[in-house]
Amino acid sequence: MADVFEVLGKDHAEVRAMLTELEAGTRKGPPADPAELRRRGELVQRLVIDESKHEAVEEEYFWPAVRELLGDGDELADHGVGQEQDAKHVLAVLDKSKPGEADFEEAVARFIADAREHISYEEGTVWPRMRQVLDPERAQRMGDRIAAAKKHAPTRPHPNTPPNPALLKTAGPAVAATDRIRDLVSGRGRH
Repeated sequence: MADVFEVLGKDHAEVRAMLTELEAGTRKGPPADPAELRRRGELVQRLVIDESKHEAVEEEYFWPAVRELLGDGDELADHGVGQEQDAKHVLAVLDKSKPGEADFEEAVARFIADAREHISYEEGTVWPRMRQVLDPERAQRMGDRIAAAKKHAPTRPHPNTPPNPALLKTAGPAVAATDRIRDLVSGRGRH
């Protein structure tokens, strides 16, 4: 099993790879080829699903630990959660728009910049401090919980849901179940 930093780090690496692929497509200009538009849409759909899960479990498990263990944890967590809330709004735009449309491409560009900044903040500012205070056993348990929670986390952004860990743990499963039913009916995320 992996500890919290390995679990979240794997997510970050996967997101970075998707961002790089999206950037490469952006540099070529607006895609006109239907196959390229479909591929770009599928990549963004995967990004929305993966990021929705990632942010939900961080808000349930990681940020509460930051608040608990670090003297300035509330400030650090407020900043990180604020970035995630902003990201959910952009992800919601991406989830509803189509590749090649102006709002889609603008949202992709914004998400790329914001996601890189957020990952840098977590890995460069928060993680080093958490590594100093989080004992290996607790880091392992947190990694296990996060990995397990991702299997049942929401697959869509919910920017209007307060990032309250207790609320997310109680209402999250119902929201996630609704997301998964919608995904099943619509075929979203099958590729």
